Amino acid sequence: MHASGSDAPEPAPVADDPVGSLISVLSLASTEARTTEDIFTGVSHPMPFGRVYGGQVLAQAVVAASRTVGEERPIHSMHGYFLRPGDSANGITFSVDRLRDGRSFSARRTQAYQQGVPIFSMIASFQTQDTGLEHAAPAPQAPDPEDIPDLDGEGLHPMSLRSFQDLPVEVKHVPGPLYGDEPVDPEPSQSVWLRTRRALPDDPLLHRAALAYLSDMTIQESILRAHGLTWTTPGISVASLDHAMWWHRPARVDEWLLYVQESPTARGGRGLATGRIYTRDGSLVASVAQEVMVRLPS
Repeated sequence: MHASGSDAPEPAPVADDPVGSLISVLSLASTEARTTEDIFTGVSHPMPFGRVYGGQVLAQAVVAASRTVGEERPIHSMHGYFLRPGDSANGITFSVDRLRDGRSFSARRTQAYQQGVPIFSMIASFQTQDTGLEHAAPAPQAPDPEDIPDLDGEGLHPMSLRSFQDLPVEVKHVPGPLYGDEPVDPEPSQSVWLRTRRALPDDPLLHRAALAYLSDMTIQESILRAHGLTWTTPGISVASLDHAMWWHRPARVDEWLLYVQESPTARGGRGLATGRIYTRDGSLVASVAQEVMVRLPS
C-alpha cells in the first residue's frame, strides 16, 4: 500500500520567496528504503485552482529517482505520463523501483501518488560520465533577454492563474507572449528565455531537476501559435499528456537559457511539441518532447 503523503508539511507561500518555494518542493523527504522500492514524500506550490503544476511533479520525480542512484551517475533521459491532475493541497508520495544497475547505466521507475492513486509515472535512465562522439545543432539567432521588455504583470497564465512576478522563473518570449486578447500570426514555433529569479545553490541535481521543472513551461505554446491561438482564446482546453527529456550537457538554471520550441503536427485533439534548450553561449543542454491535448468548442 502506498501512503498518500497528505501529512507532509505545508510549503512556504510562493509570493514570499518563489525560488525558495521551488527549492522547498524539490527537497523531498525519504521515508522508507525497501529491497525493491524507495519511498519519498514532497509538497506542492500553493495553486489558486488547486491543480499541481506538471513540471513540479516531473522535477520531483527526477529528484526521487536520482536519490537512489548517486551523483556519479546522473540522469540523462526520462519518459513520463501525466495520469491524473494533482491536488496541490495534498502531499505527494514517490515510489522508486530500482529496475537495473549495470556497469554504465541504471534504470528507475518512479510513480507519484496522491490518496493511493498514481498521478504521474516515469521511467528514467542514468549513466556514468563517459566520452565519445559529440556534436550539437547550433542555437538559432534570438534577441538578448535584456532587450526584451518584462511583462510587468501583463495578464495571468491560465494554467496556474499566478502573476508572472510570483513564478520562480523569469520568462521572456520571442516574438511575444500569448496572454493577450489579440490573435497572433500563425507560426508553429517560438523561442523563450528562462532563468530562476535568483541564484540557486551549487547542487548539480537541483539544477537538473529545475531544468525539468522549466521544461514544461511554455512548450505547449508552439501548438497554439501554429493556429493563431492564445491562452485567452474562449473555451480553449489544454492539458499535457506525456513528457520526454534528454539531458545532454550540464547547465545552471539560474543563468539565462534559450528554449527553442516548435510543433511539427497536430491531429485528433492532440498536438506534438518539441524543444531544445541552449545556454547563452550556444551550448545545447537538453531536448524535450511533449504531446498535448488541445480542444476548442465545436
